[in-house]
Amino acid sequence: MKKINLVLICLMALFIVFSCSQQKEKLYIYNWTYYIPDEIIKNFSEKYNVEVVYDEFASNEEMFAKLKAGGSGYDITFPSADYVSIMIKEEMLEKIDKSKVPNFKNIDPEFLAGIEYDKDCEYSVPYYKGASGIAVNKKFVKDYNKDMSIYLKPELKGRMTLLDDMREVMGLALKANGYSVNSINPAELEVAKNLVLQWRENILKFDAESFAKAFASGESWVVHGYEEGIFQELEESAKADVDFFIPTTGGPLYIDAMVILKDSKNKELAYKFINYIHEPDVYAKFVDFFGFPSINVPARSIRTGKPVYTEDDLKKCELKIDLGENLELYNKIWEEIKVK
Repeated sequence: MKKINLVLICLMALFIVFSCSQQKEKLYIYNWTYYIPDEIIKNFSEKYNVEVVYDEFASNEEMFAKLKAGGSGYDITFPSADYVSIMIKEEMLEKIDKSKVPNFKNIDPEFLAGIEYDKDCEYSVPYYKGASGIAVNKKFVKDYNKDMSIYLKPELKGRMTLLDDMREVMGLALKANGYSVNSINPAELEVAKNLVLQWRENILKFDAESFAKAFASGESWVVHGYEEGIFQELEESAKADVDFFIPTTGGPLYIDAMVILKDSKNKELAYKFINYIHEPDVYAKFVDFFGFPSINVPARSIRTGKPVYTEDDLKKCELKIDLGENLELYNKIWEEIKVK
């Protein structure tokens, strides 16, 4: 009997060891909605034999609030430039060891030279540069200028939405009046607020989550949002009827970055993922899928598709920066806009 028990114990021990060895490492990612092709996650998982747990957020504010409220467990998240600055100050980020990201060399050095929010990319690796824009369903909307004056058209009342994103909407209003998207001048902010209130008269709602679905269904004819989300929701046959433009007066420019959270439990795997994204063939698939301009230089020559908008379209756009304590000026104005 003792011999049988000993054999059973040994077999159980071997089973436990075998089972543990078969468990895959897990990488926990917290990213924007519509912001990475499923194929890239699948290929990474297969290449490194890991499981990716992927959650999504609709705004920087949502991401930051969740993490600050104790939503830990994530390894990588994707803040915009102003929130990279905030998260550095809050000591939420791991310093980047660039020796573990050899593909960093593929990022356009001219683009890197213009980064002020995280000098030398000590805490972040750039993911994408772009801007929100306006999508118009040309089947229903025929006469318009490619600027924010479209939101003043009374005939489109109830058929338009703006992002539920304070910096994006205020940035468009500031730029429409010739001001900086980072203005802290109370008089300029008041002018911008009054313009947003005029737009509000004609919009169905502020919407950062369902704008793409509403546009694809025909509920909305004009939406402010991100082209990657909008085109992902559209049937191929419907894309020819869409005009997506960056307002000619400009707007907020954003750089989204990959960062490793300080309390990450899987830092080595996080480095592998960040490095994987900037492999030229991977990044080419990424920009082809979404129609982005490419900040990865080798990917530019191997991509097969054309970007939805170009670097020229972004010339009048301006990068959002961390406003520090002056952010409260915007919070107060945004509250006034939302409750009126």
